[in-house]
Amino acid sequence: MSQARVLLLVIAMTIGACEPSATPAGGSDFAVLAKAAEGYTQARPGRALDFPRDHGAHPDFRIEWWYLTANLQGADGRDYGAQWTLFRSAVRPPGSFAAANPWQSEQVYMAHFALTWPDGHRAFQRYARGGLHGDEARAGAVAEPFAAWLDDWALASSGRDWLPLEVRATQDEHALQLVLDSDQPLLLQGEAGFSQKHPNGAGSHYYSQPFLQASGEVRINGQRIAVSGKAWLDREWSSQFLQPDQAGWDWFALHLDSGEKLMLFRLRGLPRGAQPGSAYRHGVLISAGGGKQLLDPDLIQLQVLQREHVFGRLLPLAWRIELPQIGRSMTVAALHPNQWMDVDFPYWEGVVTVSGDNAGSRGTGYLEMTGYTQ
Repeated sequence: MSQARVLLLVIAMTIGACEPSATPAGGSDFAVLAKAAEGYTQARPGRALDFPRDHGAHPDFRIEWWYLTANLQGADGRDYGAQWTLFRSAVRPPGSFAAANPWQSEQVYMAHFALTWPDGHRAFQRYARGGLHGDEARAGAVAEPFAAWLDDWALASSGRDWLPLEVRATQDEHALQLVLDSDQPLLLQGEAGFSQKHPNGAGSHYYSQPFLQASGEVRINGQRIAVSGKAWLDREWSSQFLQPDQAGWDWFALHLDSGEKLMLFRLRGLPRGAQPGSAYRHGVLISAGGGKQLLDPDLIQLQVLQREHVFGRLLPLAWRIELPQIGRSMTVAALHPNQWMDVDFPYWEGVVTVSGDNAGSRGTGYLEMTGYTQ
């Protein structure tokens, strides 16, 4: 059995060791995120985020991620997409076990790297334990100067300041290398950085850098292409991202031609035939100057226009979004269907186009969908 499979089993078995009061149904690949989290710190409103400290890891929480997506235009005139993500998962509560060596570290890291082009998509993954292996850590995240990495896949500040950032990853005949910068401050999502995910008040700590300008190159099947465009960095940490009556989520991060940014997500309840589920919606419109307007969740209308079978899952790949609160109506559609992340915890993540009748309803972005089982 490969090291990656061993680490995957450690994550799944340990997260599942504490049984919740109700067991998630539906067979979702992300059901482990709804397991109870005794012994870990819980995300709560009222905790002030502190920078640069919160750029680094939070080992008292069970799971977190550093999540970058980029919508890019190539020097060849074609559209490209890139995703780089580092996940940290604690396999036991902090202080519950004294590790004798790095292979017993309570922190496991998983990284995803993906590239999308008009007629193709490739996704890769890696695993590593935290802790020192020899003189250095194979994976980790530190706050100042900021760096998050797994082997040579890295997202890091290029100097002492938070920005600019550099991201790089290489796998087989594919590679990503970008410089990322912005003149806009960080955006605290939700209520001062606490993002509610369930009607019962559960959620995560969440901030974004949605105004990143990206430049660099991608390599696809050995061919180097100079690219530039827009990138979006999300940071979240929690100890229970889903509740037992939730199946997964649909998350939109959209760059609008008006210069605005739009972030929407819905947490889906369990499917028909299972116990009743608790859905939850959230949306925020970010002005070109960085101000945010929270959207009334009762007025966020998401209508599926088209579904297609992708890797055995029936997925909604075209949506109609109606936001009467701000007078926006738009259609969001996948660049192409097969942007499937064929990794150990599989999900759909890819480039989407945004079309509508005005500049505030046109653009591009990324869509992520998890928890679809068939």
